[in-house]
Amino acid sequence: MTSVSVKTTAGAAAGDVELAADVFGIQPNVPVMHQVVTAQLAARRAGTQSTLTRSEVRGGGRKPHRQKGTGGARQGSIRAPHYSGGGVALGPKPRNYGQKTPKKMIKLALRSALSDRAAEGKIMVVDSWAFAAPSTKSAVNTLAAIGAEGKVLVVLSRDDVAAAKSFRNLASVQIIGVHELNAYDVLCNDTIVFSSATLPTGEPKPEQPELPVAPAAAKKITKKVAEVAEVAEVVEAEVETSAAVQPLVDLGDDTGAEAAAAPRWAGSVEADGDDQPEGYDIKGNAQSMLYHVPGSRYYKATKAEYWFDSEESAIAAGFSKPGAASNDDDASSTGDES
Repeated sequence: MTSVSVKTTAGAAAGDVELAADVFGIQPNVPVMHQVVTAQLAARRAGTQSTLTRSEVRGGGRKPHRQKGTGGARQGSIRAPHYSGGGVALGPKPRNYGQKTPKKMIKLALRSALSDRAAEGKIMVVDSWAFAAPSTKSAVNTLAAIGAEGKVLVVLSRDDVAAAKSFRNLASVQIIGVHELNAYDVLCNDTIVFSSATLPTGEPKPEQPELPVAPAAAKKITKKVAEVAEVAEVVEAEVETSAAVQPLVDLGDDTGAEAAAAPRWAGSVEADGDDQPEGYDIKGNAQSMLYHVPGSRYYKATKAEYWFDSEESAIAAGFSKPGAASNDDDASSTGDES
């Protein structure tokens, strides 16, 4: 690690401090610094420049001369871009020049800039800014005492009010808050002066304690949890009800297709091929949950997945008859099937 001397505002030695290696001792990444600085300068642009197009320039509503016979080129408006006073072709319009820069790149650029200044010995640390009252003369004497030369960037905390007022009148000094420190300002200055309180340590930030929930928000959260629990109970009850086995038909000792089929509902038989069990003439389709009676429109075209002995059995099983509103099923045959 690199160590620097800590000095007082009078220039006396106050010990040494180790600079964090992950902040002041990395290899500067020049391309990242260039990209971050470019994005920062682009974000400063107002983007309010604007020019008028030919449709926005005043005048030019009349054709300047007739189409043929004048010996000149045909023209439609004196506000075309090639006319004096006409509109501007492809001119600038208001826009946002901001660029999206990843936070990791911004941090890497700052650490690269600080490492570059540390490698040149341009990082200085002051014990504290002992200004009892704002004084520009004291600020000049302090910079001379600690040996800060050239353009100086002074990094202050929010409590260094007197120091900020002392340095703000010096043309060669730029003051900046520790929370505003950035790569561009570091690179624009020759010497960076920290205090013991503002020197970056590179340590991970401590975990923030959980903020207490406001009473109103806690009440809403409790109510929402209760609603979710109630819905979960209803869904669980419906699942258990649907999973329960409904009473089956007692087939006795019958054999054949009816005995081989395993009915799901009372009065129903699972379809086995295209054979129609005796006594079961109502077709049920499990995908659409519709049943079709003999003589209906789609009875012959429907492939039965279940056979029912009556409409009551089909309705009890959850199947429904195509309604008259759709005009595509059994509405026309209601009289014959009832």
